[in-house]
Amino acid sequence: MLTVHHLNNSRSQRVLWLLEELSVPYQIIRYERLPDLRAPPELRAIHPLGKSPVITDGGNVVAESGAIVEYLIETHGGGRLIPPPGTPERLRYTYWLHYAEGSAMPLLLLKLLFNIMPKRAPGLLRPLVRKVSSQTLTTLVIPQLKQHMAFWESELQKSEWFAGGAFTAADIQMSFPLQAAAARGGLEQSHPRAMDFLDRIEKRPAYQRAMEKGGPYTVSR
Repeated sequence: MLTVHHLNNSRSQRVLWLLEELSVPYQIIRYERLPDLRAPPELRAIHPLGKSPVITDGGNVVAESGAIVEYLIETHGGGRLIPPPGTPERLRYTYWLHYAEGSAMPLLLLKLLFNIMPKRAPGLLRPLVRKVSSQTLTTLVIPQLKQHMAFWESELQKSEWFAGGAFTAADIQMSFPLQAAAARGGLEQSHPRAMDFLDRIEKRPAYQRAMEKGGPYTVSR
């Protein structure tokens, strides 16, 4: 049976959600984060990098969110949650599927890291680290993040979902960046379409089932 190696409060929540949308049978093996929030070493027995998400399906081991989504849609999707080939919607789908982790999440991760660094720096270095972190956030990270959030808003003004008029796996992939931006990036300020997107996905029955099975998910609002 397909197995999701599920790290608590992680991107693997999206994998559970996709499987629920597709009604694909699966089992969950759970892993708990260490006190420093890293994944436990047991995950290295599944994949050498020891990170989540990762799935096993027969003899296949698949890691990386985008690769997992593509694999599940191709192997178990039966043409669902993906636009037809050769359409403008399919091109948009492919873009958003890879944009989520390739462009959006690095900025949100940088914002998180530069907010945490001053708190974890040694006492004598804390003022310097705070100054560098603040300048980096102000001059680089936050302006870029605002540009990306405005981009999401403008795209969701064109269509109900990221790839067009129909809900697709690209929306599942994009859920994490938008939830992270709502939790710590100021998305709720002047981005009504993006916030409406979050409201709509979080009301989907498959999303709610995945939340029940996956456990607490604090990046969500």
